[in-house]
Amino acid sequence: MLELPPDAYLWVKALHIISVISWMAGLLYLPRLFIYHTDAEVGGELSETLKVMERRLLRIIMNPAMILSFVFGGLLLMNMGAGAWQEGWLHAKLLCVAGLFGIHMAMARWRREFAEDRNTRTQKFYRFANEAPTILMVGIVIFAVVRPF
Repeated sequence: MLELPPDAYLWVKALHIISVISWMAGLLYLPRLFIYHTDAEVGGELSETLKVMERRLLRIIMNPAMILSFVFGGLLLMNMGAGAWQEGWLHAKLLCVAGLFGIHMAMARWRREFAEDRNTRTQKFYRFANEAPTILMVGIVIFAVVRPF
């Protein structure tokens, strides 16, 4: 296990929170763009503008924020000690984090489909997809802060 100096631990924790907030912002905004994109005329000005916005959001904000969330979160995990791996809350939190990763990858696939004008999903689908990251985030925060089990 890695033992970070107290000052370094606080910096790593702060950077983890910042990167998670940035990642969540993208996970909540990208499906909103998809909702607007479903109504846009294929090849039209709005559709092409949304393609650029979706690509930039994913590549410039979401992907780096996700990677940094994992890096700083991993450093925090390594600092916790071996006993933490016996805690149920940690397993539940990591399962929710895996869910966020899965949603991120699905959104990347949906973005490619929009970029290639191959979207077949409805606004209703993306409205539901817009709620999933929030539900997982609520679980992650409760498991990390309250540690119910």
